[in-house]
Amino acid sequence: MSAPREGDPPPAPEPLPHPVVDNHCHLDIAGADLASAAGAIEAAAAVGVPRIVQIGCDLPGARWAVAAAAAHDALVAGVALHPNEAPRLAAAGTLEEALDEIEVLAQAHDKVRAVGETGLDHFRTGEEGRAAQVASFRRHIDLAKRLDKTLVIHDRDAHDEVLAVLDEEGAPERWVMHCFSGDADFARRCLDRGAHLSFAGTVTFKNAQPLRDALVVVPADRLLVETDAPFLTPTPYRGRPNASYLVPLTMRLMAQVRGEDLAELCAAVDANTERAFGGSW
Repeated sequence: MSAPREGDPPPAPEPLPHPVVDNHCHLDIAGADLASAAGAIEAAAAVGVPRIVQIGCDLPGARWAVAAAAAHDALVAGVALHPNEAPRLAAAGTLEEALDEIEVLAQAHDKVRAVGETGLDHFRTGEEGRAAQVASFRRHIDLAKRLDKTLVIHDRDAHDEVLAVLDEEGAPERWVMHCFSGDADFARRCLDRGAHLSFAGTVTFKNAQPLRDALVVVPADRLLVETDAPFLTPTPYRGRPNASYLVPLTMRLMAQVRGEDLAELCAAVDANTERAFGGSW
């Protein structure tokens, strides 16, 4: 048998003792179409991840997310313009038009549960694009509040700025800090504002001790898990393609770091996800 190659999908992990939801996945970016998505959904369900939140972060992705959620019982959708998409559209003069379509898509089907991922990204966007990011973020916050959708936030190197905009606009009733990337102090600041904090495979990385410190301070009723697939594959498969069936690797690490029973933590995360995204599906 040949050795696994870097691009090969990792093997399936041991199934979880209680189901959980992958609350942030990009099946379309992973190369799935509406038919082949069924295989990814089945692989995840086989290891205890029977439901997925499919996130669209540009107009084609948002349209795909709505169609996928309508086609597959295991999926619900989030629609938005990613913060790095906003400056590109603003430069083209089409940001307002795109935001108008996101509002239409957010109301296109009752399985569209979230507005996101939106937010701020100071890693890939420089000063020249940040005003467009902020304007787009404000529009998404308003949309989530008006439509009673869950707000899903992307925050990269912009912790203080994200909270400043949220404080100015007023956070919606339900909001999720996707792929939480801060330390324990920032976790407390988000929790004080009502957030659910979602941890991805990054929490398993060797250099992620601040993330693990943050994980410990999150109350059991505000904790979520995600893949952000096909990105952020957990250890020991970092660098290989990520997918929802790898959630058990992150959940096991989370239980270990928190010193909690895995089945009990899975049950809590599953219930939290239903509350955070407006009920079961």
